[in-house]
Amino acid sequence: MKLVSQVYLLLWKDLLLELRRRDSLLTMFFFGTLLLFVFHFSFDLAPDRFLEMTPAMLWLAFLFTGTLGLAQMFQSERENHCLDALLLSPLDRGALFLAKTAFNLVLMLLVELVVIPLFWILFNLNGWNLLPQIFLVTLLGTMGFCVLGTLMSAITLRARARELLLPLVLFPLMIPVILATIRCMETVLQNGQMGDSAQWLRLLTGFDVIFLTAGVLIFDWVIES
Repeated sequence: MKLVSQVYLLLWKDLLLELRRRDSLLTMFFFGTLLLFVFHFSFDLAPDRFLEMTPAMLWLAFLFTGTLGLAQMFQSERENHCLDALLLSPLDRGALFLAKTAFNLVLMLLVELVVIPLFWILFNLNGWNLLPQIFLVTLLGTMGFCVLGTLMSAITLRARARELLLPLVLFPLMIPVILATIRCMETVLQNGQMGDSAQWLRLLTGFDVIFLTAGVLIFDWVIES
């Protein structure tokens, strides 16, 4: 219960700061929608061929949009040595990791709730009834991205060119999540159900659980190294 209380307080603090500044959310939202318009005017494919590229284009937008949020994740704590004050407090480091992961997850889900329907509208896609399944797959993939991204953001926190180093370190490690998510989305769009993608769903779930557990256990060492 103490861990849950600390996570709640840290998450509430980050959400209040974001409501006041609106830096990360607005940046991610406008960048995500900008990528959609770039895709819309850049590709001229047949409808059946375009349907095959839909998952890859969506996740390309999510990756770049989410990386912008990760780059600013510890920005508020770096100002005026607030991060040092948090580390000196009797705070569970796992609570800080969970709160940062949840905060970035909330931002990305808010952006995705707008980006995915907008994608369907811009490209005149059918199958609006498939959106709940698409959102479920996206949630699992986004969770993995946020968990691993929070760890990598903490590791590169004190690097000089952290904005350039973060995607170079993060993207190769995200290959299992990207591949599994794209395969699940392709199955949903082609067959209308996720029955044939059970192995990819298990991969996504296992990835989320493993790295979430590992993050809570090693974040004390990561954030202070």
